[in-house]
Amino acid sequence: MKMLKKAASIALASALAFSLAACGNGGGDSESSGSSSSGSETFKIGGIGPITGDTAIYGTAVQNGIQLAVDEINADGGINGYQIEYKFEDDQSDSEKSVNAYNTLKDWGMQMLVGTVTSTPCTAVVEETHADNMFQLTPSATAVESIQYDNAFRMCFSDPSQGTVSADYIADNNLASKVAVIYDSSDTYSTGIYQNFAAEAEARGLEIVAAEAFTADSSTDFSVQIQKAKDSGAELVFLPIYYQEASLILAQADRAGFAPKWFGVDGMDGLLDVEGFDASLAEGLMFLTPFTPDAEDEATQTFVADYEEAFGSTPIQFAADAYDCMYVIKAAAEKADITPDMSVSDMCDAMKTAMTEITIDGLTGKQITWGEDGEPSKEPTVVVVEGGAYKVLQAEGE
Repeated sequence: MKMLKKAASIALASALAFSLAACGNGGGDSESSGSSSSGSETFKIGGIGPITGDTAIYGTAVQNGIQLAVDEINADGGINGYQIEYKFEDDQSDSEKSVNAYNTLKDWGMQMLVGTVTSTPCTAVVEETHADNMFQLTPSATAVESIQYDNAFRMCFSDPSQGTVSADYIADNNLASKVAVIYDSSDTYSTGIYQNFAAEAEARGLEIVAAEAFTADSSTDFSVQIQKAKDSGAELVFLPIYYQEASLILAQADRAGFAPKWFGVDGMDGLLDVEGFDASLAEGLMFLTPFTPDAEDEATQTFVADYEEAFGSTPIQFAADAYDCMYVIKAAAEKADITPDMSVSDMCDAMKTAMTEITIDGLTGKQITWGEDGEPSKEPTVVVVEGGAYKVLQAEGE
């Protein structure tokens, strides 16, 4: 039965992963690999992200998502008949460590990079991949600067798009007219989302009655920001931040007797897994995400089951983004008909063109395409926390 299940899983993954445009052709540690072959006989694909430190939940999810896809692709014949070798390096979400990780992977022989996971390190590493003309696909770095060169592409939404889409969703669904924002002014991710949210909120007639900042050095006591949001009469608080700070804000707001609607972005994924956090405090919280394990489509449920079997935990969106990244690379590589004996630069040039010519059906979106700017085109999903789980929230009229 297990062999039948695995065969069915591989077949399903291959079927859902991609459909080429009409003009096209037909873990645990930092050294995970899908094949031990070397040299020009395999594609060597590296990954970078935090698997220790405060954002380790993201990096670990990406590491595992890549590994699952690599194993499936290799079992299904590889890319253009060649197997994949895969190695992942920890950067602790630190720019200097991320560049060091990149150099370690280069020494290993990396030909393409899936990463980095977070925005600031990715912005540092893209300078290196651009100089080397190496193909880079980040699953989850949202800053505009993270893919500022033509060798780099993104699987997730950018910061500007998250801010804009969030304001539009709040306005379109009449969630509130008075909105407060609590954001991290020391973080590129948070400020980028906030700035675009503020601009779109004004355009859509939403009143931002309080915009309260904190920094990485003052990210444990939010009593001042919460009180100002409460005094402003905010009906909804927008949180363009990560789940760690969000868990503290929700707990402190509860103690302050402040119970507005809460709306976040993809950094909120992982909130329900924070150790010691009372998940009931997140009840009703909404956030943008490209993936929820509770979705009922067959592809998602197969992925979730396989991920849980392989890693003993339920996948978050970062795992799904990373899983999709590997199938995007497979689709583009097969469109471009690349082989492992090509130079890194020639491989990158071929992938750049192919990325703008493929259309992907993945876990994080259907009919996904990419422009020359590296940005994906796909529809957002909003989830809400209900009964301690994430549920897809349907917009009015759906």
